Amino acid sequence: MSQRTIVITGASDGIGAAAARALSRAGERVVVVGRSPEKTQAVAKGLDADYFLSDFADLSQVRELAAALRSNYPRIDVLANNAGGIMGKRQLTVDGYEKTFQVNHLAPFLLTTLLMAVLTASKASVINTSSAANGYGKLDLADLDSSRNYSTNRAYGTGKLANILFTSELHRRFGADGTNAEGTTPGITTAAFHPGVVATNFAADSTSPFRHAYKTILNRFLLTPEQGADTLVWLATSKPGEDWASGAYYARRVLAKANKQAYDAGLARELWDRSEQMVQAP
Repeated sequence: MSQRTIVITGASDGIGAAAARALSRAGERVVVVGRSPEKTQAVAKGLDADYFLSDFADLSQVRELAAALRSNYPRIDVLANNAGGIMGKRQLTVDGYEKTFQVNHLAPFLLTTLLMAVLTASKASVINTSSAANGYGKLDLADLDSSRNYSTNRAYGTGKLANILFTSELHRRFGADGTNAEGTTPGITTAAFHPGVVATNFAADSTSPFRHAYKTILNRFLLTPEQGADTLVWLATSKPGEDWASGAYYARRVLAKANKQAYDAGLARELWDRSEQMVQAP
């Protein structure tokens, strides 16, 4: 089988870096995307891989990233939207949106839609890193910026719920069993997954109680980044339609139960339309 191109965001550390290493060892052409110049360059250098820098709290950087990827890679076989995190106190980004929602949902939504021509031509798989935290999320289309009753953990859970809704709607609009506006069958496959509770630095800069788990005795019970990356690597290397169903949510390589809102097809459609307006995506 010829070498495939796999783009992984949030690949400068944690499960993103672990997945990049595993996929590179498997012979794939991995493209590393991260926010930290030092960490991203170090991971890429260790893999002899290309890398790009992008801070998802700034949508202009996401647009620049998409343009660079389109220019450099006429084919992208897998896009792993892995970048994200839990934040602290409520903040607005330079784009005017609540930071948790933008970093976890709006930015990967924008990146994916800007790459759509390449992804559809490649019949790519789009893999979105969600979390079991989606269970305590609550998506309110009238308050996507959490201006009312903000909670760090609820905002994170809502962002991870949005990942699952985006996954299902991406499948509905561009999946192999549907047709696009041109009446053709694009054939993209999509999946969201829960990596498990992994010992990474993703909560280090937040004020969430989660951050304590990474600095205490509880750390010994957490998964390693390699263990957390297992489902991502499996989704990226196995056969959609045979090994896993497109548009679904997984944990430990099996279908997982999500927040009841995750199964609301109407909500998924409305979230897509609202997200499109927010990022002014094409």
